[in-house]
Formats: sequence, C-alpha cells, structure tokens
Amino acid sequence: MSSKGPVQQEMESLLGAAFPDANFVVNNDSASHHGHMGDDGSGESHFSLTIEWAGFAGQNRVARQRAVNKALGDLPGQRVHALAIKATAPGEG
Repeated sequence: MSSKGPVQQEMESLLGAAFPDANFVVNNDSASHHGHMGDDGSGESHFSLTIEWAGFAGQNRVARQRAVNKALGDLPGQRVHALAIKATAPGEG
C-alpha cells in the first residue's frame, strides 16, 4: 500500500475544513490512468471522492458537486485532471 501524496493530503485537509463532521474517502485512481490523457506523471492526477455530509440534505447533485469543487479551490482542473464525486446526505444510497 502506497502512502498518500501531497495533493491527496491537501484535498483531505481542505475537505475536512469545509465539511465538518463529514465522512469521506479520497481515492487516488491515477495508477489506472497511467499513460492516458491528463496523466502528468506525478501519480496524483486522477481521484475519486465519496463524501457523506448532513449539510448536503436538500441539495441536488450539481449543488453538492459545486460545493466540493469550491472547497478544493484550484485543485480540480489545475493540479488534478479528473475528480469523480459521489456526494450524499446521511441515509441516502
């Protein structure tokens, strides 16, 4: 098992600050995209995020994804080529 890189650590820190008491997992999927478009060779270009937070209750999928992207600042689109987001409120599947 590899250690977390600086981009993943920064993502986790930003998410923890923006979504207090959220349960989330950031997965580095970059190895499965090695050599593909957007692979910058850093080993931290493609991620997936699963986040459950009570504050998402009543928000649609787009609003939740916008909130996550806002929390991550310049990471998506700048230092992270791809980020798959699954954002739910407690009790949702």
